[in-house]
Formats: sequence, C-alpha cells, structure tokens
Amino acid sequence: MPSHPKPSRIKVGEHRARLRAQGLRPIQIWVPDVRAASFKAEARRQALAVAHSPDAGDDQAFIDAISDRGDE
Repeated sequence: MPSHPKPSRIKVGEHRARLRAQGLRPIQIWVPDVRAASFKAEARRQALAVAHSPDAGDDQAFIDAISDRGDE
C-alpha cells in the first residue's frame, strides 16, 4: 500500500492553520517593482533633484547624523 503525498493545497492549508494557531494572520502587501524601468527612471530623477538642490549638503549631513552605520 504506497503512501500518497498530500496535494500542495492541503499542505499550504495546514501550514496556514498552524500560523493562525500561533496568533498570526496573512496580509498582502504591494510594493514598487524595483526592476521596472519606470521605477529606475523615477528614482534617478529624484536622486538628481536632491543632489542638485541648494540644500544638498545640509540634507546629507542630516542623513549622516541619523544613520546608524555600525562603525561606532
């Protein structure tokens, strides 16, 4: 009598039931597709705008001041 593996939908359902029993719930998050050409173009546009801003030095000093680079 050969054993039959469980179908994927059953395994996924059981996995989700275990997670729910731990007090978790599933959510769906949509994030920008960083591989898209439109994302890359917009990121570049914004980076250039910041870099060429009259306040670029002050902005970078602020970022440096609040960043934890782990070198301390």
